[in-house]
Amino acid sequence: MAADQDPVYAPDQLKPGDRKRARKAAIIAAVVMLMFFWGNHEGNTENIYLILFALAIVGALVIDAVLRRNGLKPNDQ
Repeated sequence: MAADQDPVYAPDQLKPGDRKRARKAAIIAAVVMLMFFWGNHEGNTENIYLILFALAIVGALVIDAVLRRNGLKPNDQ
């Protein structure tokens, strides 16, 4: 009965992704968000959200690097 309920994974799902490429893409996304800081909008509400989201992306990268360095997160994921 338990064998019927085991999840089925494709080989690509278990393959680790390219971490360097993901880090570069996250940094580029944060920079692009900050480029819209000088966009065609009035008020500072948009600016606050752009800065907060860019800081959240960079913060996630820093936390990930610290966890991996301290051995709290495996390097294969």
